[in-house]
Amino acid sequence: MNAMDWVSQAARLQSENKPFALVTVLRALAPTSAKVGDKALVTADGQFFGWIGGGCAQPAVLKTVRQALKTGKAQAIRIAPDQAEAQERGLSDVLEFGMACHSGGTLELFVDPVNVQPDLVVVGDSPVAKALVGLAARLSFRVRVVAHGAQIDQFEGAATLLDRDKADEVALHLPAGAFVVVATQGRRDMQGLQAAIALSPQHLWFVASERKANVLRQNLISAGQSPAAVQAIIAPAGHPIGAKSPEEIALSVLASVVAARRGHFPGAGAAQTPPAQAAATQGSSAPR
Repeated sequence: MNAMDWVSQAARLQSENKPFALVTVLRALAPTSAKVGDKALVTADGQFFGWIGGGCAQPAVLKTVRQALKTGKAQAIRIAPDQAEAQERGLSDVLEFGMACHSGGTLELFVDPVNVQPDLVVVGDSPVAKALVGLAARLSFRVRVVAHGAQIDQFEGAATLLDRDKADEVALHLPAGAFVVVATQGRRDMQGLQAAIALSPQHLWFVASERKANVLRQNLISAGQSPAAVQAIIAPAGHPIGAKSPEEIALSVLASVVAARRGHFPGAGAAQTPPAQAAATQGSSAPR
């Protein structure tokens, strides 16, 4: 095993937008084969690249890596033989584990998660959609656009663009489980919402007034969409900041997306109407 494997693997995983954690040895007391400064890249599925000692420490490291990737928070851990086997306890800012085998030695490690760029799918080519794409890209979202008949040069910051919005094609070409914002604003609203639902999104926001959203919810259910998926649509979208311009509306919506990404209630502000009402007045001829 090459102790520097983690360098090339980190570059590969980042290029593939796959998460990992960098684990560094902070302190090592014999008997242990790891030395202070040794590093390993560890993935959630249990791959180790680099060197942080033998297999005795790996169960505790892997458990901590998975948790760190879930929360996005770095964690210091201590693995010591004076703890009962597999026992785990928190000591101040350090998580302590018992050694999983009987070789002895103590390791203190720092687990630093490197998460992927979150996917944000923006459906529509409205002024709000374009503003949202540009703003989200600046906040490290990987932004994918679905806009019927559009071209990618219309969307500054977009990673990809799908110029058709049929639900089956969208599901075929885009990954499931993303954050999705439908900002069609009266142009192909039903198609946009059906495409969004087909992606089984983590959360789905619709830039529209509550009245318009309710009409379209009923239409979606009548068209055969799952009532549970339809009721999960967050509309009006965005935090109540009194937004009026497309850029301000995009900001309010993105605030809700960031809140959901960080584990806060995804609908925070969704019961407020000013941002969506402002959006709905801009070129929308759909029911409200």
